Amino acid sequence: MGRAFVYAIVGGGVAAGYAAHEFVKRGVSHGELCIVSEEPVAPYERPALSKGYLLPEAAARLPSFHCCVGANEEKLSPKWYKEHGIELILGTRVKSADVKRKTLLTVTGETISYKFLIVATGARALKLEEFGVNGLDADNLCYLRDLADADRLVDVMKSCTGGNAIVIGGGYIGMECAASLVINKLNVAMVFPEAHCMARLFTPKISSYYEDFYKAKGVKFIKGTMLSSFDFNSDGKVTAVNLRDGNKLPADMVVVGIGIRPNTSLFEGQLTMDKGGIKVNGKMQSSNSSVYAVGDVAAFPVKIFGETRRLEHVDSARKSARHAVAAIMESDKTGEFNYLPFFYSRVFTLSWQFYGENVGDVVHFGDFSGNSFGAYWINKGHLVGSFLEGGTKEQYEAIAQATRLKPAIEESAELERQGLGFALTLSQKFPASQPLDSGGSGLLIEKPVYALHATAGVIMAASIAVFAYWYGRKRRRW
Repeated sequence: MGRAFVYAIVGGGVAAGYAAHEFVKRGVSHGELCIVSEEPVAPYERPALSKGYLLPEAAARLPSFHCCVGANEEKLSPKWYKEHGIELILGTRVKSADVKRKTLLTVTGETISYKFLIVATGARALKLEEFGVNGLDADNLCYLRDLADADRLVDVMKSCTGGNAIVIGGGYIGMECAASLVINKLNVAMVFPEAHCMARLFTPKISSYYEDFYKAKGVKFIKGTMLSSFDFNSDGKVTAVNLRDGNKLPADMVVVGIGIRPNTSLFEGQLTMDKGGIKVNGKMQSSNSSVYAVGDVAAFPVKIFGETRRLEHVDSARKSARHAVAAIMESDKTGEFNYLPFFYSRVFTLSWQFYGENVGDVVHFGDFSGNSFGAYWINKGHLVGSFLEGGTKEQYEAIAQATRLKPAIEESAELERQGLGFALTLSQKFPASQPLDSGGSGLLIEKPVYALHATAGVIMAASIAVFAYWYGRKRRRW
């Protein structure tokens, strides 16, 4: 038993939805494309699970957040896929893949053949068992990676109103879930080994602001220690969390957010791997020319960094998916993926965006006692990263453009004094010449940088000419 398609997508997350949308925009014919997904629903906007889905009132539910509403485009309901002749093979796990024979084998025994394959398998949540801690079967122990996880988390929250919720992990999932738990009237404590929250991205000063904000909402932070074990009742539910520092925290529910791991097992030994994912070139093409990888699972060349990276964020998933489709369908017209790394979060009344990378020296600016502040990162004399909390659309676009331009920074004190004004002025002088997502690509960094250099060159040349003219006239007077 088998079916054949020109294009196949394995994985049904955000990247799959955006890839399907791009295929349709580029004229895919009915019956040429299929999506094989272990999830029982059509691709959806995963960020909704840690935000709107967990609200106690007017919570987001499907079909309201199917792809591509996250990019303010049309919503791809199951009906949309049917109307465009795209086969959704849902609730189906792929058991094995053979990239040489260009086939996928599902657990139902069906063989799916393809001409081009897009790997959009995403990543799975790291489990406590992988770190020697048991408790996976506890009814009140929750992870958050897919719709089934979110449904379970909602059910547990509703049964624990007024109780104690322990969040293990101080990163994205930890911070966003902690906010939702507080809104659902639970007493929340966050436990993580780092010295401050969001340690992979935030500076201590930025983290301090968010920790103080969370504390004002009732969240407790227990830092510099880790989970050791759980106490269980006779029903197998967690009743307490034991920490390595000897403390015991009473618990009515536990949410674990300790990281993710790319789903690459289908292709290990068949495709070249790097950075924990599938290594691809600037067209998102793997070591096998018929296989492309996108989203969390793809390790791709990031031009602005000059090296291969694997990025775990929805923006990268959306844009890399679009670019892969463009490269497949119009290879000659599609350049290399030129992506500006972008991360964001929205919790409570807070909203921040970050562009680039957080390496080198940091320059903070703005009012950290208010609701609008930010930071620049300077590495090897150039601005390489920008962060802003509480910005407007224009301001976020300005820090993004400033990061693309990578201007030379000579005086950190002057940059601190100008603050957000620096990015606003720079973006006005050198506006983006094309959209951030041009067939999945960001803006080329070379043009703006050269523009800066050219401006300086013109000024210098003019100065020399004026001096030469003045010097010549003066010599004639002598």
